[in-house]
Amino acid sequence: MTIHLDVQIATRDRSIPAESDFRKWAGAIRSQDTNASACLRIVDEEEARALNHRYRKVDKATNVLSFPASPPKETGLQFLGDVVICAPVVAEEATCQGKEAHSHWAHLLVHGILHLQGYAHEEEDEAREMEALEISILRQLGVQNPY
Repeated sequence: MTIHLDVQIATRDRSIPAESDFRKWAGAIRSQDTNASACLRIVDEEEARALNHRYRKVDKATNVLSFPASPPKETGLQFLGDVVICAPVVAEEATCQGKEAHSHWAHLLVHGILHLQGYAHEEEDEAREMEALEISILRQLGVQNPY
């Protein structure tokens, strides 16, 4: 099953990909739940920094944050949670790392949604599994290996 995505644009930055691109990228990620959904919020540094500080105790903006949801089963909702991506950080990283910006956006969305599905990269074996899945999904989308 595919993941349906609600997109919220909370930035004045207009160099971000089209909403249809985000939905296409999310749709390439498989889900065990029928009609699973997630919310993507694109923000500026101020909001990313505030969220990162509040939830991770890190006082700086970061590229992507994931907030998994676990609605009660009796609601019938298959809402995975929220992904927040900071537009200025993505642009800066793409430039500094010599990556094509559009591809970097795709990678960060895939990365964030995989976190919503329970994937992690704290341990080496977890990181290998998550990165292999990211590479596979991105390849299907025509995006080169980001690693």
